[in-house]
Amino acid sequence: MKAPAKKGARPLQTLIWYPSVASTSAPMTVGDYAQLADTEINFDVPDHTNRWRSILASSSNTSLRAVRNAQAIRGHFPIVIYAPGDSSVSWDNADLCEYLASHGYVVLASASMGASTRDMTDDLEGINTEARDISFLIDDAGKLPDADSSKVAVAAWSWGGLSSLFAAARDHRIGALVNLEGSIRYYPGLVQRVADVKPDRMTLPMMFFTRGDLSLEDWDGFNDDGKIGPNVLNQWIHGDLLTVHMLGMSHPEFSAMTERKHDAKHFAENQQADYDRNDVNTSYAWVARYTVKFLDAYLKHDNAAAAFLKKTPAENGVPKHFMAISFRAAKREVSPPHASTVSGH
Repeated sequence: MKAPAKKGARPLQTLIWYPSVASTSAPMTVGDYAQLADTEINFDVPDHTNRWRSILASSSNTSLRAVRNAQAIRGHFPIVIYAPGDSSVSWDNADLCEYLASHGYVVLASASMGASTRDMTDDLEGINTEARDISFLIDDAGKLPDADSSKVAVAAWSWGGLSSLFAAARDHRIGALVNLEGSIRYYPGLVQRVADVKPDRMTLPMMFFTRGDLSLEDWDGFNDDGKIGPNVLNQWIHGDLLTVHMLGMSHPEFSAMTERKHDAKHFAENQQADYDRNDVNTSYAWVARYTVKFLDAYLKHDNAAAAFLKKTPAENGVPKHFMAISFRAAKREVSPPHASTVSGH
């Protein structure tokens, strides 16, 4: 679906989740979120034919937790910008965004869109456009009375991971990154083409969630220029890196709404070993929990959260065979020793 090319400003529907007081109002449903796609391109003339209504029809009555226009809790909360997958809607991970808000974060998201089209363009222009959108949302968040602009992170799924990397390289307000199977792992050649995005010089912490099925043999198909280049995670040496291997999850399952739209046939096509849908749901819950702990540790400087991250998954109560974690601490720059000169007589 294409929007007409426009000069200057373009529509950018923005969702905001925030900590709120308890409410007796009905929570948002999957159908309520799907309805938001009606006005992504034109705010005044809803498009009731948007495909999300049909592909999520079977779960449209499923209730989530957010309440529309709820009363905000007084406070000053860290900001998380969420960047969705390629051409996806802003709410493709509404479950995670709601969870973050319930743990004391103001979360903003907009759809993955190209510079002049509703669909993202899979090129540097598209990545740069979404990176600018991320910074635009940080600007917007700074106008909110309950948002703390001194504490900002970006969480991203799939293609959004590239945009979050580009944004973080250029916008020094961003203090942490969370990548849910981010495409920085799969398109290092695109990163290599950009002079001002240097993973080996970036110093912010990153948590990177990976799927369980990628093998060395899979890399045989990665033979175009965009997929060939220095491994971004290997280059991430000056920022703390926490890599979380989710052994039972496939790439689409890091998006709650994408998982919901898949029927039994599509689930079977992506299924990892004998992990069933209940296992995937459990895995997603642990992704959300570790995301909160990571952000608590690095944005809120919470010692308990930092201690949680240092424990093994088993010590934190994760079921066996669900998760494996590796941590690499940032290399700190060390000044060379001063040379001393001895004069002889």
